[in-house]
Amino acid sequence: MQRRRTIVLFALAATVALMLPVTVQAQQSPAGEATATFDYTPNMHPVGYSARQIPLDNTVAGQGSFNSDLAFWGNTAVQGTYAGFRLVDVTEPGEPLEIINWEDCASRFNSQGNQGDVIIWENLVIRSWNSAAPAAGSHCGDMPVAPGEEGVHVIDISDPTNPDVIGFVDIPCGSHTETLVPDLENDRLLVYSNSSANTIFGGSLPPEMPPTCRGIDIIEVPLDDPSEASYLRFEPTGPPEDPPENFHSCHDTAVILGDTNLVACAGATSATGGNGITVFSTDPAMGGSKEDPMFLYHKTTGGVALGHSASFTWDGEVIIVGHEPGGGGGARCQESSNPLERTFFYVDADTGDSIGQFTIPRTQTNTENCTTHNYNVVPLRNRYVMVSGNYQSGISVIDFTDPTNAKEIAYADPAPLVNPQNPNAIELGGDWSSYWYDGKIYESDITRGLIIWQLSDKAVGGARKLGHLNPQTQEFNIN
Repeated sequence: MQRRRTIVLFALAATVALMLPVTVQAQQSPAGEATATFDYTPNMHPVGYSARQIPLDNTVAGQGSFNSDLAFWGNTAVQGTYAGFRLVDVTEPGEPLEIINWEDCASRFNSQGNQGDVIIWENLVIRSWNSAAPAAGSHCGDMPVAPGEEGVHVIDISDPTNPDVIGFVDIPCGSHTETLVPDLENDRLLVYSNSSANTIFGGSLPPEMPPTCRGIDIIEVPLDDPSEASYLRFEPTGPPEDPPENFHSCHDTAVILGDTNLVACAGATSATGGNGITVFSTDPAMGGSKEDPMFLYHKTTGGVALGHSASFTWDGEVIIVGHEPGGGGGARCQESSNPLERTFFYVDADTGDSIGQFTIPRTQTNTENCTTHNYNVVPLRNRYVMVSGNYQSGISVIDFTDPTNAKEIAYADPAPLVNPQNPNAIELGGDWSSYWYDGKIYESDITRGLIIWQLSDKAVGGARKLGHLNPQTQEFNIN
């Protein structure tokens, strides 16, 4: 908070001490104003804010064109939206500058492309299109999207003020989320696309094999001609000899390369097993590769509906698993709720065995949508610290160096949003994502925009700077 101090001097008799009463006129920074309703720990400091405010009144055009996930390249933050994406210059975190709010990949007045999960690599943004396109007239930039099509778009941002859609890969199951797998040895990017819905072409029932949506669609983007992006193959979440009803649909998939070479798909239930994670190896010594990961195991975590996200510790030893019961729109963090619904689960990456868990201690009201959602791990050696965004529970920073005794060391929790039509109803909002990137915490607030925080805590001392970040991808490990 910036403050202007006005000091008034009162001259008194020589026998009376000089008095210096101080009046303080608060002059809040944009970040201070954006977080004025937040409750946060003394070690959390709001430093920057780039607004993209979404009307809470659903009778107003633009309501529902929410802010979604984040990715970073150098000093550029990419914030996905239900209408396209934003590019924000974060060279000065205290004064982030919007480069463009591009809303041409699903009209601001309807979320036909929905969510808009984003990846960035140099001058390319890859964006998920989740739902089967409706009747004629759908488009992303200058590229038409035929009725029923869904998948990923490849967008050239060489001129960041004029994004150019240069490629599209139609995927029968759509792309709800996507994870980058750089394969620079072969001069290409691979994209692991997840449908999560376990349906095809917008239908209400799972498809028959083939094709199936219970697994990962793998897409190739050649770096010498990204416009030639194409569909490579499908990776089921189980041994190929197993029946498809045993497989699990995938949500946010985590990848760690380096010496670890593992993939963890957080997934929903199947006919024979619960929610949790499916783990693969991309190590040729284990029979896997980046374009054809080898299935290792599936483990149920917590018994909570709808596995949502996975991430690895930077040494590759531990997988963090989160769940999203109710799809993120429900008030699942109340005092009366099942505490497992706001719990992170820590498992041994080699075996999937449970080694600890952490329940966010702050409960929320019955009008606040809340579950665990999107998070990453601070790049540290010999210490485990994660930063998470949990809808209207806000930011939670957790030290789980000892997974059996994890502790919340910082938080930033916004006041409940109020639904203008019905104050007793839930108004969707809060943190879509909160991530650690190069010394700051970046919070994608669904209805506010991008908020940047400074965490002052010795637990993150010595954190490594990365230079770019797609949060579901760890391109190396730290031993």
